[in-house]
Amino acid sequence: MATTSSPVPASATDLRKHVSYHWQLFIPLTVAMWLIVVCMSVWQWWNMKQLNEARVKEPLELVNGRIADAFESGLDPLPFINFICTYYKDNPLYERLRISVYRDGRLLYNNGDIIPSEITEADGALGSMKQADSYFFYKGDRAMNGHVEIYSVMPYDNEVTAMLENKSSNFWWIMILIALGLTIAGYFSTRPFGRNIKMLRTFAEKAATSPDFVPSSDFPHDELGDISRQIVRIYKDRIQAMKHQRQEHEVAMHAMEEKARLKRQLTNNINHELKTPIGVIKGYLDTIVETPDMDEDSRQHFILKAQQHANRLVQLVNDVTAISRLQDGGSIINLEDIDFHDVVYTVAGDVVDSGTIGSLEFENQVRPGVYIRGNFNLLTAMLMNLVRNAVAYSHGTVCGVRLESEDEKYYHFEFFDDGRGVGEEHLGHLFERFYRVDEGRSRKEGGTGLGLPIVQSTVEAHGGKIRVYNNSGLVFAFSLPKAQLKEERPVVEDAIG
Repeated sequence: MATTSSPVPASATDLRKHVSYHWQLFIPLTVAMWLIVVCMSVWQWWNMKQLNEARVKEPLELVNGRIADAFESGLDPLPFINFICTYYKDNPLYERLRISVYRDGRLLYNNGDIIPSEITEADGALGSMKQADSYFFYKGDRAMNGHVEIYSVMPYDNEVTAMLENKSSNFWWIMILIALGLTIAGYFSTRPFGRNIKMLRTFAEKAATSPDFVPSSDFPHDELGDISRQIVRIYKDRIQAMKHQRQEHEVAMHAMEEKARLKRQLTNNINHELKTPIGVIKGYLDTIVETPDMDEDSRQHFILKAQQHANRLVQLVNDVTAISRLQDGGSIINLEDIDFHDVVYTVAGDVVDSGTIGSLEFENQVRPGVYIRGNFNLLTAMLMNLVRNAVAYSHGTVCGVRLESEDEKYYHFEFFDDGRGVGEEHLGHLFERFYRVDEGRSRKEGGTGLGLPIVQSTVEAHGGKIRVYNNSGLVFAFSLPKAQLKEERPVVEDAIG
């Protein structure tokens, strides 16, 4: 089966398309990932800054709180202030810490080197204040109902700046490496998607323009590739269904054309067959009319000949009607469960009583209880046609019907005679309409040439098959469907010869 070309682009245009599909996916994904990384980095940096401010703020809160507690308890806070200044003296972050205590606006205690000229936003606020060109970091509190104001102040120098802003380069390098890693992962993860989209686009373009296009299922083994293969499978099934539908349409059209051809052929054959008896009847009648002084014996002879050909004409019309009804309405004939032994038994009695069998002997070798699904009258007429054919052409002494075998759905029967049979070159044509092995003799015998086609149509209308072959005479082997019995019927032993 033909396959599509390799999914690798074969030209510069295909390459640009393939690359564009990839980058159309990769660029938006990368931008989204970088935005996420930047937002997370800023958020983390802000959290770390808040954490560092809290770390700077906690010692100042502790100092102010202890001094306020001393005032509330009536203790002198100076020893604690001196201790704090001595304790933080060797700490580079707090070595320039200044502690100022005011009571009703009057400075009580002052420790440290920095003396701010203006301090605002006390009341426990944390922030920065500006004096000249220097920035200060402070913490302010009040005690004794606001009469005492306590300020802890530090210069906003390099140490404080580094502590508050977390100027560590490792954090940003880590975030950059994460972003680069995500970019590389995004690049390689979007390549299969670009390849899938390129193959799907090629499939869609060729499927829309080329009726003979056979798509390939060589998609990557991922989720999108599985979906793509499913789409291709549905497309292939649809194409196969359309081909099957076209084939069925062609078969139906051929059958209709063949049926029309057979009808035309039948019409032509009927016209040809009707001309002979009609011409003969007209000739005899014209002779009688034109010869009024004809003797009585000659007149009776001509009348009998005209009657024979009229009977043949009636038989021909009846046979044409029968075969047309079987072929045009075979699917709506009435079927019932019948014992085929009874059908053969009835035919055996009729041919003997009517003298149709002539000098032949008829044998019924079908045992009772062989139930088939069929139409009694049609099957009786079919066997009568076979008997007439044997009487007219076999030149034997015996004919009859026997049960040859059976399978799950069908019984297989044979109509046989011990006559001379027919030449092998004629066997394939015996079921053709108006076909005669001996043209002159068949017309002399009064046959219409439709007896065996009626037999074939009857068997096929019942859903069976029929064939003919020579075997010490002529044998018609045919099958009929078994009856669908709900319960077994009793078998009656009755041998009919």
